[in-house]
Amino acid sequence: MTLSEPTTGPDVRRGLQGVGLIVAGVSSLQFGAGLAATLFPQVGPLGVVTLRLLAAGVALLIAGRPRIKGRSAAAWRTLLIFGVITACMNASLYVAIERLPLGAAITFEFLGPLTLALALSRRWLDVLWAAFAGAGVLLLAEGMHDLDLVGVAFALVAAACWAGYIVLNRRLGGAASGGVADLALAVAFAGVLVAPLGLVQGGAQLLNPHVLVLGVLVGVLSSAVPYSFDLLALRRLSARVFGVLCSVHPAVAALAGLVVLGQHLSVTQWLAIGLVIAASAGVTLTARS
Repeated sequence: MTLSEPTTGPDVRRGLQGVGLIVAGVSSLQFGAGLAATLFPQVGPLGVVTLRLLAAGVALLIAGRPRIKGRSAAAWRTLLIFGVITACMNASLYVAIERLPLGAAITFEFLGPLTLALALSRRWLDVLWAAFAGAGVLLLAEGMHDLDLVGVAFALVAAACWAGYIVLNRRLGGAASGGVADLALAVAFAGVLVAPLGLVQGGAQLLNPHVLVLGVLVGVLSSAVPYSFDLLALRRLSARVFGVLCSVHPAVAALAGLVVLGQHLSVTQWLAIGLVIAASAGVTLTARS
């Protein structure tokens, strides 16, 4: 639909449904991360990641019902690499969340897809958006007392993994076998990779019924729900609108940190997050098709 075409009722409803799905998916993901942080004192971040990935892997395997036979060696290699990146991304992020406010950790991680978008665009206008993002990061760092550099380092590792995740996810999404089935195998493999570290850190507490239930809930909220909602939203919205709306991840993460964890951010930190969101929305809005 172009701007010159009249807006019809069904189109408006589908658009509103898409917006609602994205908001719900982003909220589910970030509030799920807040819930995960409440389990860190009992099983540690790697224990929570193990529960999250295994629960998400089981849920996606049931939903995607992937076929095992008939895949080429190249397809399996891509899946395994995707699983390694997924494991590294989630483990690094949760270690960062243990050391940083949730909103700050997600903002640093969000630099991954933002940098990827800027690198793929290569236009002079993107210098402006890069400046916005850089100013946001500097403000965020300056606004945090006793900044945990180890936490920032892990968040940046998660950012690099997120960029790789996007590239490989597009490759899997274009495969004949279908994105959901491939993602299910990759996430399940990621859970198996992280499990030994999670067992060392979490120990027998991982089998505590309270921890187990919350860990499964984190897996559903942080993986199964947002991924499903994203797929549904993309059927109702253009990729550009989808990308702009997804730029609110850092702000929703900061809100989740406030509501779930009682993490208060300063005005400067909120401004920093706003600059990163503006950079992400700007590069998406001005990008070529």
